[in-house]
Amino acid sequence: MSAGHDDESDSTAVSKRITASDLIPYFGSGLMVLIALVMIIVKPLSNSIDDVAQLMLGGLLITLSVWIFKPFSLPYSAGGFFLGAFALAIGIKPAVVFAGFTQSAIWTLVPALFFGYTLQKTGLGKRIALAIIRLFKPSYLTLVVAWAIIGVILSILTPSITVRVAIIMPIAVQCTKLCQLQEGSKGNSLILLTAFGMALIPGSGWLTGALWGPIISGMVNAVPETQGLVTFDSWLGVLFVPTMLVTALLICGSLLLLKPKEGLSADAIDSIKNEPQAKLSKGEKTAGLILVAVFVMFVTSSLHGIPDAALCLAAVFALFLFRVLDTSDLSVGANWDLVIFIAMALSLNAIFTETGISAWLAGIIVPALAPIANNPFIFVIAAVTIMFLWRFVDVAFFIPTMAIMVPILPAIYDAYQINPLVWLAVFVMAANSFLMNYQNAWAMMSVSIAGESAWKNQHLALYGAVYIAACLVSLAVMVPIWINAGFFG
Repeated sequence: MSAGHDDESDSTAVSKRITASDLIPYFGSGLMVLIALVMIIVKPLSNSIDDVAQLMLGGLLITLSVWIFKPFSLPYSAGGFFLGAFALAIGIKPAVVFAGFTQSAIWTLVPALFFGYTLQKTGLGKRIALAIIRLFKPSYLTLVVAWAIIGVILSILTPSITVRVAIIMPIAVQCTKLCQLQEGSKGNSLILLTAFGMALIPGSGWLTGALWGPIISGMVNAVPETQGLVTFDSWLGVLFVPTMLVTALLICGSLLLLKPKEGLSADAIDSIKNEPQAKLSKGEKTAGLILVAVFVMFVTSSLHGIPDAALCLAAVFALFLFRVLDTSDLSVGANWDLVIFIAMALSLNAIFTETGISAWLAGIIVPALAPIANNPFIFVIAAVTIMFLWRFVDVAFFIPTMAIMVPILPAIYDAYQINPLVWLAVFVMAANSFLMNYQNAWAMMSVSIAGESAWKNQHLALYGAVYIAACLVSLAVMVPIWINAGFFG
C-alpha cells in the first residue's frame, strides 16, 4: 500500500510542476503546424499565389513554430535545417535556399562572435568593466553611469550582446552583494537592470555595435532595390542620435522610478576597488590592440573602402596568427546554432522573391499602411507601437518579422516615399524591447546568471515601460530631422 501511495504522490508532484506556461510552446507550435498543414494540403490561396508559394508558406509557418515557440526545447538551428530541407524538397534551387550563407553579413557575424569570445577567454572584458567601476565614488548615479560607459566600450570591442551580458552580469551581481542590497529591492533591480540595459542598447547606435547591424544590413542589402543602402555611415546617421537619446532617457527614468531612498555604503564599493587583479597579459594586450584597430577601420571605411566583412575576417586571422586564439577555439568561439538560424533567416529574402511571396505580401501590407502613411509622425509612432506589441509573439530575436518585412520595404517606398532607412530604427527598437523576461533572450540570460539575486518581474516591466517611452520620445525628436533629410516624400 505504501509503495502505491508513494507512486501516486510522485505522480501528483510531477503534475503540479507542469504549469499552463509550460504548455504554451506545444499549443502555440501545434496551432501553427495545423495552419501550415491546411496551407499545404488545401492550398486556400490559389487565386493569389501559385502552388509552390503556398507550399513554401506552409513550410515557413512550421519553421516559425520552431523559432518562436521552441517546442521540445529544439534549437533555433533545427528550424533552419527544416526550412532548408523543405525548400529543397519543393524544388527551390540550392543557391536560393542557402543564399544567406553567401552574404557578407554572415561573415561579419561569425568574426563578431569570435571577438566576444576573445574578450571572455583573455579576461579583457572583465578587466575593463572592473577598471571603470573603480574610477567612481559609491552612489547609484555613478554606478549607473559606470555601466553605461562599460556598455559603450564593450560595444566597440564586440557586437555580441550575449558576450557583453556574460561579462557584465556576474560583476553586477557581485556589486549588489557587496553593497548588501536586499534581493527583490529597488536598488538591487536598478543595478542589475542597468547592467543588462547598457549591455543591450547603446551599441545599437552603430553598425558593428550589436548583432542587429550585420543581420539587418544583410537582409536589406540582399534586396536588389535596396542593395548597398545600409552602410556604417548610413546606420550611424539614422540610429546613433536616437539610440543615445534612448540611453540617456532610460538612465534618467530608471533613477527616478527605481532609485531607493537609502544610499550605498562606501565600504562596499571600496571592496570592489580593492579586489586583486592579475597583471595585464600578453593575450589581453594583443586582443585589445586588434579589436580597437578593427573598430577604427570601421569608422574610417569611407577613406579606405575596405568592406566590413573583410576587416572582421582579417581581425580573426590576426587573433589566430598572434596565438590569442587556437584551433580548439574554433568549435566554441562562435555560437553555431545562432549562425545557422540567422543565415537561414537571411535566405528568406531570396526564397520570398523566387516564389513570389514578397509580391503577394506587398499587396496585403502596403495598402494596409495607407491610413497612417501620409503623416510621418503618425506613421513612425504607429509602426513602432505595432512592432512593440508584436514582440510579445515573435520572441526569436525578432528576426522572422524583419525577414518578412524587409523584402517589402521597396514597395512601401514606391507607394508612400518612405525611405527604408526609417525602418532600421523601428526594427532595432522593437527587437531590443523587454517588458517581460521571455520577450528578450538576453533578459532571460541575465536572470539565469543572477539566480536568486535576479530583478523582480514588476521592476523589469517598469524598466521596460521606461524604455518604450524613451523610444517614442526619441523617434518623435528624429522625425523632423528625417523629414529634413528627405526620408519622407
